[in-house]
Amino acid sequence: MRAADIDGETRIAVAKRAFNEVVDALPETTYLGIRVLGATYPGDNKKTGCKDTQQIVEVGPVDRNAAKDAIAGLKPTGFTPVGLALREAAKDLGDSGSVRRIVLITDGEDTCTPPDPCAVARELAAQGTKLVVDTLGLAPDEKTRKQLVCISTATGGTFTAAQSQEELTDRVKQLVDRAAVPPPVAPAAVTGAEDCQSAPLLAPGVYTDREKIGEHRYYRVPVQSGQELRASVSVALDRQVSRDYGVLMKAATADGRELVRGSDAGSGRADVLSAGLRWSGDEEPSPQASDDADDGEQKVTTDVCLIVSNSFASNTAASAPGMPLELSIDVVDASHTPDAPGLGRGWLLLLVLGLAGLVAGVLAGWLTRWWVATWRDN
Repeated sequence: MRAADIDGETRIAVAKRAFNEVVDALPETTYLGIRVLGATYPGDNKKTGCKDTQQIVEVGPVDRNAAKDAIAGLKPTGFTPVGLALREAAKDLGDSGSVRRIVLITDGEDTCTPPDPCAVARELAAQGTKLVVDTLGLAPDEKTRKQLVCISTATGGTFTAAQSQEELTDRVKQLVDRAAVPPPVAPAAVTGAEDCQSAPLLAPGVYTDREKIGEHRYYRVPVQSGQELRASVSVALDRQVSRDYGVLMKAATADGRELVRGSDAGSGRADVLSAGLRWSGDEEPSPQASDDADDGEQKVTTDVCLIVSNSFASNTAASAPGMPLELSIDVVDASHTPDAPGLGRGWLLLLVLGLAGLVAGVLAGWLTRWWVATWRDN
């Protein structure tokens, strides 16, 4: 970090300024902790130097002034115990059950093996603690780059080489933004039925199932008046299928009356086919609907049957497992479209135009008679 090879400045000076810019841009909801390595022991004793890692800011709601003050006094010393720092940083974060991220910034490879930092990364990944390590190499050489790539790959993270303050700042901001995005929802397993009456009743969420070629899968979703059903299905083509195929999703009443449909079709190679639909509970309530009282208003609930079918053909044996499908369901407040002008409104407009033309004609006639009378008198 002492090398002055980035725009004539030392790497530590560039890293500090980049860090300050990132801290200023952090959302208020960010939880931040800082651990440093090789920043306090200036001696040559390797055994002591390879223990040189400290948590200088505890993990918690971001305190910009405290974070900047902690970084301002840092000075590079000598040893680089990356493996030990990774292991201790994982302890700093704890195990909340949610995804946690470490951003490792270094300009050099570990000088204290053991523990080997790549082995530590694999060890952390094997614990199943949802810990991701993103690595940033500040003007790294080839050995450092390989080590940082190994660490990030082992934990499902990313590696980036930064050659300037701007590159370092931009990349850390990207990683912060990524950490702020909630982890994807894990789909719940469900098994569709062969008819609507025995179909599973599904709440809003994401579900997975498998469907054989030519099969129909039924699911049920309760929709109240004033609500809108939004559903989609994606079928993964995990085997070779014949040309000209499609996926169909329908919404129907319990007695089989179709309400709305969505479809997708293809010819040739495709990895996924998707179809979706929308249906409002106010459009056509089912005769078998039940009543629920809510805030003094009577709500009509309709059990909508969702039917997923396909028109695939394949040489795969009939006993092969069904193709994986993902079903996404949401029920939201109905979004009514504005009424279009009706026939009555059109006649009203014609009447207004006719009256306006009549008045204009009368006024024009009077003005013409007056002008002619005046011209004759003169």
